[in-house]
Amino acid sequence: MTATSDFFERLAVAGQDPRFSKVRGSVRFDIHDGGRLEQWLLDIDHGQMRVIKSGGPATTVVKVSAQVADAMARGEVNGLAAITRGEVIVDGDLALALRIGRLFPRASGRSQPDDPDSGA
Repeated sequence: MTATSDFFERLAVAGQDPRFSKVRGSVRFDIHDGGRLEQWLLDIDHGQMRVIKSGGPATTVVKVSAQVADAMARGEVNGLAAITRGEVIVDGDLALALRIGRLFPRASGRSQPDDPDSGA
């Protein structure tokens, strides 16, 4: 199991996150590994989260390499920094993508605000 798969499995088990009580939308992660494509779909409805492996439609699509996705899932790479460097491409609602970044772990020693509306 990759760090990315483990990350999405943990989200699926959690099922909800109160930090997202005002959020409604869907994000599909298109994770490229050479010629292989892995897709995860995260639906959020006022804090209730549903995660499935799917290439279905979403309001926001995040395109990322498997290497960068794994590093983000381990808390080694900041999503906003990766977007700035062009390592992550966001199609759709950028604000939603930035809020989703709150779900990823942070490297130890770095704080993580609890308010998803406070920016990236």
